[in-house]
Amino acid sequence: MNWSRQADQPIFPDVLWSRPENRRHAGKLLIIGGHAQSFSAVSEAYSAAVEAGAGTVRVIVPDKLRPMLSKIFLEAEYAASNDIGSFSQKALAELLDTSEWSDAVLLAGDFGKNSETAILIEEFVKRYKGVLCIAGDAVDYFMSKESKESVSKRPQTTLVADIARLQKIASPWLIQQAADFTKLIEQISDWVAGTDLGVISWHSGKIIAAYKDNLSSTAARSIKESDLAAYISVWTLQQPGKIFEAISTAAYCYSQSWLSESLEYIV
Repeated sequence: MNWSRQADQPIFPDVLWSRPENRRHAGKLLIIGGHAQSFSAVSEAYSAAVEAGAGTVRVIVPDKLRPMLSKIFLEAEYAASNDIGSFSQKALAELLDTSEWSDAVLLAGDFGKNSETAILIEEFVKRYKGVLCIAGDAVDYFMSKESKESVSKRPQTTLVADIARLQKIASPWLIQQAADFTKLIEQISDWVAGTDLGVISWHSGKIIAAYKDNLSSTAARSIKESDLAAYISVWTLQQPGKIFEAISTAAYCYSQSWLSESLEYIV
């Protein structure tokens, strides 16, 4: 394990300062999520993605949310939902079509627990071949043995998950939440090394970023999962061939309160 620690300075300054200066060249992100009772994950991720420097952001939620969001979240677009307000399988074609427009997709969460939505998400991930970030309760749809194996070998994929979810998706590989921090990151590193995933988690006031044999830790005063996932998505779409550099730099930027003021784009 190659463990790097970030504090006041990023471990990849060249990546930080070589990002696109013009928003038109800063990439296109598609955010998918929500159900009839909740859409906070997608709305928060949208705001954070804009702050993080995405060029263009589009958001798709179930159409059951249209009456609620049509006047308060104008950026929302809609796809077919089922009777309980989650995405239905009929949404697949629209999600795939819109994903062709994007440079990356963030499955932001708030999908709810629904078997039809589970089939939709698994099929979308199977057919979408681009840069992908999976966060929130979207991670819960990849707990079966078959889906764990498929997502763990998917290129250009990052999971953003708390330790409890990470334990479940890594199982039977051992990740102990009660372990001391050094032991915990050793366990995460050992598991991630056997996958093609980038992994983001957090523990003891630090963001953990792992990919292959590399791991970084970044102190953070507070962590909001949807915001962190948006930062990860923006950086991985802008640095698609540099997963570890991208997710580590995203963690550093997320932890810095000066980001939105110091990284200005030319319109």
